[in-house]
Amino acid sequence: MALILELAIQGAQMMLVLLLAPLLTGFVRKVKARLLRRQGPSLIQPYRDLLRLMRKEVVLADNASWLFRATPYLVFAATWVAAALIPTFATGLKFSWTADLIAIVALLGSTRFFLALAGMDVGTSFGGIGSSREVMIASLAEPAMLLIVFSLALIAGATQLSTVAAVMGSPDVGLRVSLGMSLIALVMVAIAENARIPVDNPATHLELTMVHEAMILEYSGRHLAMIEFAAFLKLLLYVSLISCVFVPWGLVTASASAGSYVLGVIVYMGKLAVCGVLLALFETAIAKMRVFRVPNFLGAALMLALLGTLLLFVSRSL
Repeated sequence: MALILELAIQGAQMMLVLLLAPLLTGFVRKVKARLLRRQGPSLIQPYRDLLRLMRKEVVLADNASWLFRATPYLVFAATWVAAALIPTFATGLKFSWTADLIAIVALLGSTRFFLALAGMDVGTSFGGIGSSREVMIASLAEPAMLLIVFSLALIAGATQLSTVAAVMGSPDVGLRVSLGMSLIALVMVAIAENARIPVDNPATHLELTMVHEAMILEYSGRHLAMIEFAAFLKLLLYVSLISCVFVPWGLVTASASAGSYVLGVIVYMGKLAVCGVLLALFETAIAKMRVFRVPNFLGAALMLALLGTLLLFVSRSL
């Protein structure tokens, strides 16, 4: 009976991230529209878009290979697994031993690899441009992400997220300059990985500047729905990761009562709402940068993560 209950709670977390991912994107769009004094789309518009795409027929290029057909499902599955591994409302769940930061980085890197290959598979110029830009961003974002992981591992003594959340929530950690640098670097990496302003604008399809949209121009129907759903999950993933590591309050343990689980879900949704408002405010207040300045943006994130790691090394050696 205990095993069934643990599996049910783990399954509830997986379904929770699946259901909340489109809602988070719709909430950010709504807040941005309100800040610009527009009515904006409905909060459930992303769900409608996914259903509309699922009902449409898939149109494939004549020279599309099996990789082009399989990539949407691989990207969606890997992103969903990575998002479901992060503790959202509870720690110490049945599969929490697999919630390792390095494993999550590897899963995200795999999705990027297959998506870049799919963008070049058909042979269109825009797909090749988008894939090359995506790899350029990844060459700086992934080292910065790994340095952030190393910083957290130096403090928590592990890369397992339940352990990291428990240590970061304890009063022994306190405020540290290195953690502030890691937080800023993680936010910058999250903005770049999710193709948000100022790195990319998900609301436009300008061929000369788009990155993510250029790789998926040839997709349609349910294939495009899977990729769009994976993009929603990726945004939720990074928001959940920031909340779990740097704002770990409200997480309950695996042996908590049903009321504690409900309270944990409410606190988690509140964190998503706050992060969504902050993201909308940031994107409204800043303009998109040129593509050639993206390496400078991610280079700053890489340097912040490196400085944070070096500060921790120095503080431990003293």
